[in-house]
Amino acid sequence: MTIDIKTLNRDALLRWLDSRGVRSFRADQILKWLYLRLAGSFDDMTDLRKDFRDLLASEFTISRMPVERLLTAEDGTRKYLFRLEDQQTVESVLIAEKNHYTLCVSSQVGCAQGCRFCVTGQNGLIRNLTSAEIVGQVLEIRKQMSRPERLTNLVFMGMGEPLANYRQLRAALEILTDCQWGMKFGSRRITVSTAGVIPRIVDLGRDTQVNLAISLNAVDDAQRTQLMPINRTYPIADLLEACARHPLPKGRKVTIEYILFRDVNDSDAHARKLAKLLAPVKAKINLIPFNPYPGSAYQRPSEDRIRAFQSILVNKYYTCVVRYSKGLDIMAACGQLRASRDQ
Repeated sequence: MTIDIKTLNRDALLRWLDSRGVRSFRADQILKWLYLRLAGSFDDMTDLRKDFRDLLASEFTISRMPVERLLTAEDGTRKYLFRLEDQQTVESVLIAEKNHYTLCVSSQVGCAQGCRFCVTGQNGLIRNLTSAEIVGQVLEIRKQMSRPERLTNLVFMGMGEPLANYRQLRAALEILTDCQWGMKFGSRRITVSTAGVIPRIVDLGRDTQVNLAISLNAVDDAQRTQLMPINRTYPIADLLEACARHPLPKGRKVTIEYILFRDVNDSDAHARKLAKLLAPVKAKINLIPFNPYPGSAYQRPSEDRIRAFQSILVNKYYTCVVRYSKGLDIMAACGQLRASRDQ
């Protein structure tokens, strides 16, 4: 039975080569074909001998993630529904920026966190994605782009809680960031967003140099627990203390994501308390007006309320940006992904 070669990391591939008496430099050749040249078959690897390509094909496959559906929004945002080998589905969102593209990557099928405002977790967690499936989203979309080099930024803000699938996330990040044989994404251009899995926040800072984003969304434990049940395990004080200790590369800050809900967490008093809470953290703030969906219990604040909230934080000397999600008309915005074929 053959296995997907993308499930092997570099060390595992080196061990396999050694067991076959093949010189170690072949590992980087194979990996470059997979992740830089986007090879779809071993026959594409033309600088490998034919008998060696045949050996690879006899023991491995190069899996694909078929795009079952592609929706394009009025603003150019594209939402991809991928079908996995076990027939589960997962979504990724390609966002057009001024001079590049950003891809919103999923890490799980479904989500166990149960955030009250998010569609993804309504049916719970089905399973974790493998590192090959995480990287596969990037590979497949790059293969479809006329200029794949314009995909420069990745945000782990799609389906699932990335830090709840840490082992596979870490393996995927190694492939995505390696500058020799991997996909050569700069760590500054990758952001991992978490609802607040504190032990893994520590691991992420130790193991990688990618950007950290925290989905906070409230300024007191009672309200955050109502919005995000994870707060029962990891309350705000502990979460922000972990953020304050998180090792940051020079010139970077932790991003605090704060979704604004009308008449819930959007008052001037909430803004002032948020500014006070974040004082010990080297932080910048992204305000995200809530993205509505059918049946939601929450609403988006008015533009005046959003700007008033932002103004208070700016006057407290925070870098504070209002992030308007793209792809609202195709349910591709923050909190709207659910991988349903019937959308």
